Amino acid sequence: MFGFNWKTFEKSGESFSAASGGGAATTRRRPRIGLALGSGAARGWSHIGVLQELEARGVPIDVIAGASIGAVVGGCFSAGRLSALEAFARSLTKRRVFSLMDLSFSGVGMISGGKLRDELSRELEGRRIENLPIVFGAVATEIGAGHEVWLRRGDLVSAIRASYAMPGVFEPLCIDNRWLFDGALVNPVPVTLCRALGAELVIAVNLVGDSAYRGSLIADAAGMTPEHKESAEPAPLPKHASEARQLHRQFGRRANGAPGMAAAMLDAFNITQDRIARSRLAGDPPDVLISARLSKIGFFDFHRADELITLGREAARRALNDIEDVAALEHQSREPAKTTP
Repeated sequence: MFGFNWKTFEKSGESFSAASGGGAATTRRRPRIGLALGSGAARGWSHIGVLQELEARGVPIDVIAGASIGAVVGGCFSAGRLSALEAFARSLTKRRVFSLMDLSFSGVGMISGGKLRDELSRELEGRRIENLPIVFGAVATEIGAGHEVWLRRGDLVSAIRASYAMPGVFEPLCIDNRWLFDGALVNPVPVTLCRALGAELVIAVNLVGDSAYRGSLIADAAGMTPEHKESAEPAPLPKHASEARQLHRQFGRRANGAPGMAAAMLDAFNITQDRIARSRLAGDPPDVLISARLSKIGFFDFHRADELITLGREAARRALNDIEDVAALEHQSREPAKTTP
């Protein structure tokens, strides 16, 4: 049974009231609670389940920081459009996922992102970050300089798109004369941004910290068993192959198991962000870390939203006792703000 009484928090998020021994009411300011939503491509649909579970348990969220898919979910939640995003995610099939990917011929990214931008704009058009009811920020990476860029003002859709612009896959976005790529390159689980936005108690959700990328060392490659004979290469695509077939080829695998170009880039990117996330979390650990059990979910399995949302709720449920304990300790450590008879 989750015993912490979150209902004693005032809706403003400014104070916590408890009866004192003399019958007076002591008011303590509660800590501002922040949620740092990590990157992880399709696995990010589990963020929806995490937020739903925290809401169902009455855990107040004052601040959200997101990287990549974490920025997508966090931005929609901050704007009050989480249910619309959930409906969109649950509607996805493999066929529809590929239909949303419009090939780019700019030479900068494989996908222009126009169709995804249109989907976001239907729900979030005209929303500015600084006017959202819940404080929000997204992480992006500046091309060339490698700077970590915190997007805390301006157009919400543009900030989200910049945060998930994976190099080589999506075209980068230019904001304030800076060309920006995916924030997971520098800060996959943005605890630091969450604190900078005013969070005093940070709950972080890491989507890549599982056994999928805990690599082992192969000391002697020559001693490995011989490779099986490669399967025949797939037949070349017709001259006028459809965009869908081209995308399937790039994001899928060949008959011999070799990944397509985009699949190889995606896997390499996720291995890198896993290493970066471990380092960043060790340097600035959150107060509570939620790690969903997602090792069997592929990073391109956007059509598995039903399963991912359920796994997200389960992960949040397992962390509730930790959240309760940290919140209680925070209250005990705070001085009373005022006393009323």
